[in-house]
Parts: sequence; C-alpha cells; structure tokens
Amino acid sequence: MKVLVVGGAGYIGSHVVKELMKAGHKVTVLDNLSSGRLQNLFPENDFIAGDLLHPETLDNAFKRSFDAFVHLAAFKAAGESMIIPEKYSINNINGTLNLLNSALLHDCKYMVFSSSAAVFGEPQRLPIDENHPKNPENYYGYTKLEIEGFMEWYDKLKGLKYASLRYFNAAGYDPDGFPCGLEQNPANLLPVIMEVATGMRSELKVFGNDYDTRDGTCIRDYVHVTDLATAHVKALEYIVSNNESLKLNLGSEKGITVKEMLEAARRITGKEIPAKFVERRAGDPACLYATSALAREKLNWIPKYSDLDTLISSTWAAYNKK
Repeated sequence: MKVLVVGGAGYIGSHVVKELMKAGHKVTVLDNLSSGRLQNLFPENDFIAGDLLHPETLDNAFKRSFDAFVHLAAFKAAGESMIIPEKYSINNINGTLNLLNSALLHDCKYMVFSSSAAVFGEPQRLPIDENHPKNPENYYGYTKLEIEGFMEWYDKLKGLKYASLRYFNAAGYDPDGFPCGLEQNPANLLPVIMEVATGMRSELKVFGNDYDTRDGTCIRDYVHVTDLATAHVKALEYIVSNNESLKLNLGSEKGITVKEMLEAARRITGKEIPAKFVERRAGDPACLYATSALAREKLNWIPKYSDLDTLISSTWAAYNKK
C-alpha cells in the first residue's frame, strides 16, 4: 500500500515508518518538524514539509493517491494542555478535521490514529479495557476522545475505516539503533532518567513514595515504541482486509513502578542517577495500566521488546550516541 504518515519524523512516527517499510509498504512522510527531526527520516521515503493547519498542503499531499494514512501529529503534553487549551484545540481538533476532510476528498478511506489511554481518566478498574468509562482528566485526553468521535461519525457518514490505538507511555528506541533522534523537551519518566544519567539534568524528582503500591511509588504502563509501531502496521492491515474499524488498548498489563525503572536504569547504565523524593503531584493516581487482550485477539499482537531491561538499554544506547 501507499501510506502517508503524518508526523512521521517524530519519535513514534519514525518507528512506525520503519515497520511499515519492513512490511513492504511505500511510505511518504508529512511533518512540520515542530517536534520531529530530519535525522529520523529514511532516504527511501518522500518527505513533505507540511502542517495540519494548512488544508492546501494536505490537499496537494493526498493528490498522490494514497491508500491509507497514519495520524501521529497531535500535541501530547497533558500538563501544557491544561494551561494552553487553545493550542490543543487548534492543532488536535481543527488540524485533524482538516486531515480527515482532505483524505476523504481524495478517496483515502483507511486511517490509523495514535490515540491515548488518557481518554479514560482516573481508573475505576485495572487493567483498563476498551469498555472502561471514558472521562478524561486533562484537555489533551479530551481532544483525543473528541477525535475518536469524529472518526465514528465519518465511518457512518463517509465510509472511513479507522483503527484507534490507545496507550499510555511509549518508551525505548529501535533495537537496531535507527531511528534514534531524541525527543525534544521530554516529560516522560525514562527520558528524564536518561537526561540525569548523561548530566543534562542534575537529579530526578520522584513525586511521592507513599502510594499503595508494591514499593510506594506510582505504577505506570510502558510499551516499547517498536512494539507500538508493529501494532500500527497490524491495525492498518486488519482494517483494510476486514473493512472494519477498531478501537484497541495497547498495554503492558502490569506496569512498572518509578523505583523499578530508576533502579534498573542505575544497574544498566552504571550511573548513580541522583534522585529526590518530593510531594505527590495533584491528580496522580497510584496505578495506571491497560490490557492488550483485544489486540492479541484481533491482531495477534504480542510485544517483543517491552520488558524493563530492553526499554532501558535501547534508550541508553540512543542517549549514548549523543
């Protein structure tokens, strides 16, 4: 298939591009490089410098007659979304509608969307499954849920078939060492630990150590980015073969504590990695992790790289290159 990957120069997007290519698909990347990196592009791919907010650019892109597209171009900083909601309204909501309209105008009716487990909000049961109540606690999660609603309506009214993939934390880097462009201004735990290990930050702040968990620190869900990329490819091939839309959770089903991540990083890197326990952050639940049972059933998706040591060692390899 000819596939347009929007946001394909970014951290997750570049890994999705690689897995699509390995599966034999022809890929074009569209990215505005606000967070993506040119170094993440593959020479085999065409590249379009473009933005979701420019319908004419999207229209010209879809004139290339793509069979499908992957959307990984939403802003994702949950904290920022609560301070600057208008930024997320314009890019995530308006931008996605531009993308949908341009795609359907040119009869491109298969879409994979990088959604988020943030659509669920505070967990009422664990692990979180697809039928868990959806009550986002931040504006970022709300925009992802709204986009899922748009896709549902476009399925009913326009014949769009989509896969919406919900996950918490992408982590790790490609086991082969490329792509390896580091995220800009990371906020997730593992890259922050790596920045401390390499001296880019002085210490790690651990928010709370008195939670009702196995070691007192929060439990979070981490899935290796290559495993996530593989799921994007499998989901695309499923919706095309079955002409059926999907909403799937992609989770570790058990989670990793902050202390477990920190201690494993110290062991693997050989670095001290100074850390300080500070007060809990408001709104931080003790545990967040999702099930992948439906993804196993529908896609035969089984993560290969999402064990703790591989998450850390592949990330450390990428940071060591810098």
